[in-house]
Amino acid sequence: MSTGGPGHPTRDGADPWSGPPDEAATARAVLDASGTVTHWNDGARRLLGHPAAETVGRPAAGLLADPVPPGVPPPDGGPLLWKGRVALRHRDGRRLTVRLLVHRLSERDGHPDGWLVVSPITGTTRTPQDDQLPRSAFLYAPNALALYDTDIRLRRANRAMEEVIGVTEDEVRGLRLSEIGGKPQSIELEEQLREAVRTGRPRDVRTRLRTGGETREHAWLGRIAPVWDQEGRLVAVALAAVDITGEDRARVRLQLVNDAGRRIGSTLEVGRTAQELVDVCVPRLADFATVDLLAVPHPHGAALPALEEGTLTLRRVAHRSALPESPGALVADGEVWDHPVSASPVRAVLSGEPVVLDRDDPDFLAWVEQDPVRGRRARELGVHSALTVPLSARGVTLGVAQFARYRRPDPFAPDDVLVAREIAARAAVCLDNAQRFTHERETALGLQRSLLPQTLPQRTAVQVASRYLAAAGQTGVGGDWFDVIPLSGARVGLIVGDVVGHGVQASATMGRLRTAVRTLADVDLPPDELLTHLDDLVLRLSEDTGVAEGPGDIGATCLYAVYDPVNGSCTVARAGHPPPVLYLPETAEVITVELPAGPPLGLGGLPFESAELTLPEGSVLALFTDGLVERRDRDMDEGYRRLHRAIAAPAPSLDARCEEVISTLLAGEPPGDDVALLMARTRMLDERNVAAWDIPDDPASCGIARQDVSGQLTDWGLAELVFTTELVVTELIANAIRHATGPIRLRLILDRTLIVEVSDTSSTAPHLRRAAGFDEGGRGLMLVAQLTERWGTRQSAGGKTIWAEQQLPDRP
Repeated sequence: MSTGGPGHPTRDGADPWSGPPDEAATARAVLDASGTVTHWNDGARRLLGHPAAETVGRPAAGLLADPVPPGVPPPDGGPLLWKGRVALRHRDGRRLTVRLLVHRLSERDGHPDGWLVVSPITGTTRTPQDDQLPRSAFLYAPNALALYDTDIRLRRANRAMEEVIGVTEDEVRGLRLSEIGGKPQSIELEEQLREAVRTGRPRDVRTRLRTGGETREHAWLGRIAPVWDQEGRLVAVALAAVDITGEDRARVRLQLVNDAGRRIGSTLEVGRTAQELVDVCVPRLADFATVDLLAVPHPHGAALPALEEGTLTLRRVAHRSALPESPGALVADGEVWDHPVSASPVRAVLSGEPVVLDRDDPDFLAWVEQDPVRGRRARELGVHSALTVPLSARGVTLGVAQFARYRRPDPFAPDDVLVAREIAARAAVCLDNAQRFTHERETALGLQRSLLPQTLPQRTAVQVASRYLAAAGQTGVGGDWFDVIPLSGARVGLIVGDVVGHGVQASATMGRLRTAVRTLADVDLPPDELLTHLDDLVLRLSEDTGVAEGPGDIGATCLYAVYDPVNGSCTVARAGHPPPVLYLPETAEVITVELPAGPPLGLGGLPFESAELTLPEGSVLALFTDGLVERRDRDMDEGYRRLHRAIAAPAPSLDARCEEVISTLLAGEPPGDDVALLMARTRMLDERNVAAWDIPDDPASCGIARQDVSGQLTDWGLAELVFTTELVVTELIANAIRHATGPIRLRLILDRTLIVEVSDTSSTAPHLRRAAGFDEGGRGLMLVAQLTERWGTRQSAGGKTIWAEQQLPDRP
């Protein structure tokens, strides 16, 4: 904009710095960046006698009586403000020394670059009226002011201070501050006044006082300054009190919101998150607070929660009272409560806006009278203000947070509602996250439990006990699993595994691996070969997901053991899994089984090795995942030492020993990772229940074998199985004589079933097929399959074994 004056009018033609009618009392001029006068008012004409027509457009340096004095800012720069005395030349030639105040102008202030120069013309000399101004200014100053002598006794107080303390100056003159206030805060403030007298330095003090007969405290900023006379003696101390209640409440509310953001949502548990919400708000915002969530969750996409028979059912999740024993709670945590449509929680849920009810509001009386118990409790506590805030996150209403005041006298103000909304919005997101996590966790846990064995099979070879504990906290359910697999020849397979990761994906991967293990175990693969096939499967799973970038993106660890109760042998192999622990009954010694360290599943291309053990009858083999022995507060070595002590402790049963292991190693704390524990006590088959014969490579040996089998079955009391067993033995031996070479061995095992095994040196496995009408072979295995419950083939280092099982006859 251009400045005023001749040739330089403003946009509206007025002087931009024009003031009251006494415009001529101030001399004012405007200079541009080059020092040329662009504005000259009537006060400047009165001061120097030059009219505007003679000065505007000319250099201001021509008005100086002397050269530019040192310190005067240059035309093109300098400080934002300059003040000083300058000698100027009057139009009649007189020399005038005037006081100047110079402001630098810039385009940022809405003016062209330059200078505004002002100087007073009238009022420059002191008058008697000026001496009267300090007293009136003191008395009618808007801030509360008081003067105390060096003994901290009141000498003067202005009108604002009299209103603060509730008495006049004449009534309390000569009293100390502590005697006027009569509060502990007054004594503390008096000590601050004494300190100002002692040090002679000003200070600021913040305090809270209830003054002037008011029922509410105010926040005050006390500014204390010593007062000196003309001789430099300290004669008094001044106190200026500024009411900062509004600022203090804003600071308290902001701190409350900050604390809520820091404290709410520390876990992904719904109950804990809701409790953190009420703990933050009581007593800082309300005297009583509750969190009620919809009993039937509001589905995504639905406009409003469903109302059944005109009521909304809410479930109490958390509550807190400023008084002990929560006298304001009408329902306990976990209970449900039906609310009619007119109730404030329903109004808040349906409208999405907070609902405030005060004692004088008719809706407040209606809310109190809706429930007789609530009405009686509200009258007993003196509830005078209630606030209900909806809990909504991501477009879904979760429930409501309710607040009530009965100890604090002030009702909920609009600022309190804003704070409650902000806290509720933050808490709602945390509650929604917790509900989502809980739902996902329950889904994963349900999936995992459905994939784990519901009951462990009872086998003669081993007695088993197990425990499974899902991980607590925010990690989610993992992919730990265990299984007991019946194998041929009365053997049993024991397996424990751990899939990398947590959640539904880990549980689904665990289910696929467990199914694969059962399939591979059903074909009687040795443990090392089974892990090799399982490793290939994990690699294919990584490729099928479409997210893996290399080996190991989907991984798992596994330990597989096969125990044979006939000879007590146990073959074990592991793939990156912690080694098992073995309890030896003869010496009561607990050892960690030394096994070859195989790589985790999913790396590919690396071999697995197995170890052969001989386990005495009554040995206890413990297989587990790393969550049992490895924790944050201890390393794995310490975990193994504790495991050894727990297994060695006497226990009445294997199940009790399993429970002792869990309680000792977890010490009652929820596990940070999934824990799977499988314990097996070994048994040996009675040698009288096993019969074996070496069969010559001669067709005539079939008749001898039938006689041996018939005699053995008669000794076992199984005469009714003789005919079927003879047919099975004849077909299996004939098949071995025809298709194999070398020695042939026949073995009968009496267990829960009658097991027939024929072993030879050939590695070629027979296959079941349907023989044509003129085929000479192909009917033997079909006959075996029809006469037995199960049959199959397993490979060994020296050949193969064909086995078949028959159910034992029912006995009374």
